Amino acid sequence: MWGVIKSVLWAFLGVQRDEQRREDFEKGSPLAFIITGVVLGLLLVAILAVVAVWVAG
Repeated sequence: MWGVIKSVLWAFLGVQRDEQRREDFEKGSPLAFIITGVVLGLLLVAILAVVAVWVAG
């Protein structure tokens, strides 16, 4: 599972190697990447919302 999380995080940053991307598509389950991406995306939005509320005071 750590490999899926790591791949999704690198993809979020846009710096994933082409070799790693190919390996993910060949060996990984698409559902695992989709679920991980959605969860991490929601987590990012929640963190940004908390920071915005905190900064706005």
